[in-house]
Formats: sequence, C-alpha cells, structure tokens
Amino acid sequence: MPEPASESGRPPKIETATHGEVIRSLGHLARGLSALFWGLPIALVVCVQSAKGDWFRPLGIIPPLVATGLLFYALNLLGSFQKQERIWINTLERVKLIALVNVGASPFLYWWSRIPSNPFFTTVIDTFLVTGLLFLLLLNPLLLRLTAMLPDETLRMETKLFTSLNRTILTTVVIMLAAYLMMIRIAPGSPEKLIIWLLKTLPLPHQAQMVFYFIDRAGLWLMLFPVLFPIAMTMALIWKIKEVILASVFGSDPH
Repeated sequence: MPEPASESGRPPKIETATHGEVIRSLGHLARGLSALFWGLPIALVVCVQSAKGDWFRPLGIIPPLVATGLLFYALNLLGSFQKQERIWINTLERVKLIALVNVGASPFLYWWSRIPSNPFFTTVIDTFLVTGLLFLLLLNPLLLRLTAMLPDETLRMETKLFTSLNRTILTTVVIMLAAYLMMIRIAPGSPEKLIIWLLKTLPLPHQAQMVFYFIDRAGLWLMLFPVLFPIAMTMALIWKIKEVILASVFGSDPH
C-alpha cells in the first residue's frame, strides 16, 4: 500500500529517506576521496620499497596488497554517489578494473624482489608498472567527471586545466615506458645502446659513460620523477574537491 499523503499532499517519510540517502552517499564520497588522497602516496612508497627496499620485506606480500587494496576500497566508496549517472559510473568502473588488476599484481613485487631473475615475475612487474600509470591516467578524467556534478564553476575550471596537463604528462610517460619495455623484449641491450649513442652526441662525449652509469643505477627513481608531479597535482585536486563537498554540502570547515 502507498504511504498516506500529508496535508500538503506529499509523503514526508519518503522525502526524509531520500534526503538521508543523499547525505550518506556524499559521506561515502568524502571518505572515498580521503582514502584516495592518502592512498596514492602510500601505494607509491610501499610498492617501490616492496620491490627495491628492505623496509617491508619481513611482512611479505601484505604491505603492497593492503596499499593497492586501499585505492580499490576508495573507488568503491565513490561508487555510492550518483549511481544513476551512467557516464560517471562507466568511468568509475574502468578505473576500478585497473585498480583490481593492480591489487592482483601487487604480491609479485615481493616475489620479484626475492627472485628478480624469474622471467614470469619480471613480466608481471612490467605490466604492473604500466597499469599503475594507467590507473593514475584514468583517475584524472574521473575527477573531471565528478566535478561536473558539483555546483562549483571555479573548481570545474581548475580541474579541467590540471587534469589536461596531467593526462599529457602521463600519456607521454606511458608511451615511453611501453616502448622501452618492448625494446628490451625484442632486442635486449638496444635501449642502453641507444642511450649511449645519444649521450655521445653531447658536447662532452667523454662524460657519456658516467651519465649512463648514473641512469643505470637510478633508473627506477628517474622513471618515478616525472610521475611525482602528476601525483602531486592529482592529490591537490582530490583535496580541493573534498573541501568543496564538506564546505558547501555539510557546511563544515575541513581545516
């Protein structure tokens, strides 16, 4: 049986329930953004240390699994917001798929650190590098889609500007990384030969070997350096979006 109407002709219980659902979805959205904000740097540090360092080695596969799982959990919280918006949900599902792949591949960081000569582990780690960058790349359009549903024109303009810059940088890094991984699979040693040849074209060719040694020793960190800037901008956007939600919807000061 339908709810009996009040004197105004509308069922007040349905309005209250609808309002409560909106508040809950916005609460999940704010918590999901917080988890994303903290999860990005945590996942970066934990995954790098699991592969190259000794900090988390006694804990085995647990640290990278928890770090990548935190990002997947954050995306699931975002999914409670505006479920009827098909474009938003489809964009979110694509990011969640990449996040799930990262969760599945994260234990191989520990196993590869123990047996780096294993070709299967190496292939999985190479794939994990690409999917990790793809996660960050797809996260930016997700934030852009989210701000399109929020009543803040300034935030939308800022998000459009910075996500466009992030996507340009990350797309370039993904293409270069994919090309490098293909080169070392098709012709092992060719990337090193190419780098040496390029360095020898410099005005000081006798320093080429020293520069190449530095690149070889700091290869992982050199690859991470151009990624740190997009990560920082993405985190800033996430925090700004969460502030707007807390301030305009809940009427609270997030500071």
